[in-house]
Amino acid sequence: MDRQKTLYRSYLLIVKLTTVLTFCFAVPLTAQVKLRLLSSFNTDSVVFGAASGEYLVKCYPSGSVLLEKGQSAVLFRSGQKLVVKAGDYPFWIIADSVLLASGSGQDSFTLSFGENGQLTRQYSGELQCGPDLGTLLLLNSCDVEAYVAGVTEAEGGSGRHREFFKVQAVIARTYMYRHLYRHAPDGFSLCDDVHCQAFNGITEDSLIISAVHETRDLIITGPDSQPIVSAFHSNCGGETVPSEHLWLTARPYLKKVEDPYCRASRNSRWTKSIPAGEWIEYLVRSGMAAVPADRAGFNFLQPVRMSRYRTGNFSLPFVQIRSDLGLRSSFFSVRTEGDSVILSGRGYGHGAGLCQEGAMVMALKGFDFRKIIEFYYRGVTVTEAGKAAAAIR
Repeated sequence: MDRQKTLYRSYLLIVKLTTVLTFCFAVPLTAQVKLRLLSSFNTDSVVFGAASGEYLVKCYPSGSVLLEKGQSAVLFRSGQKLVVKAGDYPFWIIADSVLLASGSGQDSFTLSFGENGQLTRQYSGELQCGPDLGTLLLLNSCDVEAYVAGVTEAEGGSGRHREFFKVQAVIARTYMYRHLYRHAPDGFSLCDDVHCQAFNGITEDSLIISAVHETRDLIITGPDSQPIVSAFHSNCGGETVPSEHLWLTARPYLKKVEDPYCRASRNSRWTKSIPAGEWIEYLVRSGMAAVPADRAGFNFLQPVRMSRYRTGNFSLPFVQIRSDLGLRSSFFSVRTEGDSVILSGRGYGHGAGLCQEGAMVMALKGFDFRKIIEFYYRGVTVTEAGKAAAAIR
């Protein structure tokens, strides 16, 4: 009996330890991420350049060619095949797919594309190429932190305060881990467009690289210990919007936040004038049945963020108006002046989560990156990715 009790206690201990370890290491830590490059460009050809180190051009099933630093390879799609001219090799190679493998695993390369190859971006790691639905499929396996640094520059710009770059880096890394399997059925993790996160290649900005290094592995988790929806925008106009106003789903950390920091920033105010007739036509198309006899009936004051514009018995979500008319934000008031309708707006972007211009001001005022994150995302924790709960797939 004592032996059975001992075995049972040992079993319970193993179960508890397994549970703890599963919880602590549930986010699949990864050294590399696979990205689809040039995903918003419908390109049939690229020029690959070995920027550093050596690259072995493996053409399946046709053979291989070695590219040394400074050499290039031309790749273009012809139907369901690739045609390749690599380095000093005198012949064109026809292949089903091509792998450009880095000799050290950390080498860098350039891709030139567009008309006459006038656009060039630099990447690191290796590149897989193949034909896909009338375009080139370009998959880049690169170091996670190099990717985070590239996103930080693409989404946050350059010349900012170090603490702001730390904030942007943690947001980018959080997004990556939350959406690591977004494109898994397509054979990669994330695309390089705003559908996922903007990524225009690796950065050489030493301040951004340093900020990424100093926040290495850090992500933002919510009350459920999962990576949060790390939404951000350019300027909130002094007040962020609750997530349910945008996506119908309430997130406990995406609440209304009064933001005094962004109100004097570049994107804090805007106006747009619309002919009254066009405004009326738009509202009628959107379902308004009775047009007010007096144009003053269209006036609507939005001193704080509201969810719907109202005139008479008709109402329309502000987020829909913003989307339909291509406005800078959904935070605006409406007034009529003669034959025009004036939209007086505040902020730039959807308004949920972190306000970038507010965060920049906070950084300049001496707030560290954790305080800035906790100001905009309420009730969150900045922690190591390996200690978070399973990432959402």
